[in-house]
Amino acid sequence: MNIGIPKERRPFEFRVGLTPAGVQMLVEQGHICYVEHEAGLAAGFTDQEYESAGARIAYSPHEVFGRADLLLKIARPTLEEINWLRPGTAVAGLLHLTSARQDKIEALLKSQITAIAFEQVSLPDGSMPIRRPLATIGGVMVPQIAARLLQTDAGGKGMLLGGVVGVPPAEVVIVGAGVTGTAATKGFVGMGAHVTVLDTNINALQRLYDRFPSVLTLISNPINLKRALSYADVVVGAVLVPHQRSPIVITREMVKLMKPRSIIIDMSIDEGGCVETSRPTTHDRPTYIEEGVVHYCVPNVPSVIARTATYAYVNAAFPYIQELANKGVERAIQEDPSLEIAVATHQGRIAHLTRLTPAK
Repeated sequence: MNIGIPKERRPFEFRVGLTPAGVQMLVEQGHICYVEHEAGLAAGFTDQEYESAGARIAYSPHEVFGRADLLLKIARPTLEEINWLRPGTAVAGLLHLTSARQDKIEALLKSQITAIAFEQVSLPDGSMPIRRPLATIGGVMVPQIAARLLQTDAGGKGMLLGGVVGVPPAEVVIVGAGVTGTAATKGFVGMGAHVTVLDTNINALQRLYDRFPSVLTLISNPINLKRALSYADVVVGAVLVPHQRSPIVITREMVKLMKPRSIIIDMSIDEGGCVETSRPTTHDRPTYIEEGVVHYCVPNVPSVIARTATYAYVNAAFPYIQELANKGVERAIQEDPSLEIAVATHQGRIAHLTRLTPAK
């Protein structure tokens, strides 16, 4: 199979779809890997490393997209990139098509592209093995983001997360006790913040409480959310409903209850956001103020630690990449239910895709 690894063209997307080690394993199994010139440079992988692994370096994106039977990306392809793909080929990556514009979905359907959203790969127990390491990275990064945003020069309240002798720590409220919420809790507790976690799942809260007895846990409902938001210095939205848009659990009226210059970090923004006042931002302009509250809503938070994030992603995704390459796309998605549920478009039809309204 011809496998293409392009350079990511979205602003501030520094990761790459496959490491040199992954290329070497695929080449040894008889596949041809076309890697675009400097595709991995931002993540610390040179063209020479890819060539040593057996890749063919392509100096034109059109060659990578045009030759690929399977294109391995990180971010959702742009409309221009979709048009570079040969009809009937496949693209796999962290596509987040629930938040794609309608014209991109139509372009995928028109060209009969098989779009495999790796973040939706699910095991029988409901776990999502490719999303998990990236969700963990995002959660680990949240406390350091919050610490920076709380600084006066960043527009925050001028607070130290852990406080000092005679000065109380920041009040952190985390909505969602899943992978991201748990990783964020660990970091905030370690930095000395006072943490409250809300979730609708009592078992998830129990697991969190068992690990971090100092954390206050609450069932997530409008009354508890309003109470917690009223005293929060930092609010982290970490809500995920598999294969669906993230529900809005924090309304504008709730945001109005927050203290001026408090922080909202919406880690659900790549699936539409769980805060009514959220809208996507970028790494160069990550925040805006709405209802007097600083909002941070960057969808691709792990991209700025591109090397770590690329390794973590490929470690989790490679068994599925290998399966697609060795079996062929059609047979792989027919035989593996974990892959099949991640197929968003196939043969000109929508497969598993819950759209946002409105699309972004």
